[in-house]
Amino acid sequence: MKAGKLLTGLISGAAIGAALGLLFAPKKGADTRKKITETSDNYLKDAKGKFNEFADSLNEKTEALKAKGKANFSDNKAEEKMNQAKAEIHEMKSR
Repeated sequence: MKAGKLLTGLISGAAIGAALGLLFAPKKGADTRKKITETSDNYLKDAKGKFNEFADSLNEKTEALKAKGKANFSDNKAEEKMNQAKAEIHEMKSR
């Protein structure tokens, strides 16, 4: 049996089971829809939060790389030290 057929069977079986579970649920349809909406909203909120954290971390790492690059190509020692310090700050923020 190929993995694609197995996966298709599992997904369709889960969908049929979920549909039957909703049809024969002891709660009212309005209550069930409200619960589904609340749960999906919570999942979306969590996903957005994690995505924003990832984006912020990526931004800080990018800024750290920029500062390191500027420090490496700087002609002035003071400017080099300043860019190294900026890079360290951005690295600490990305953690």
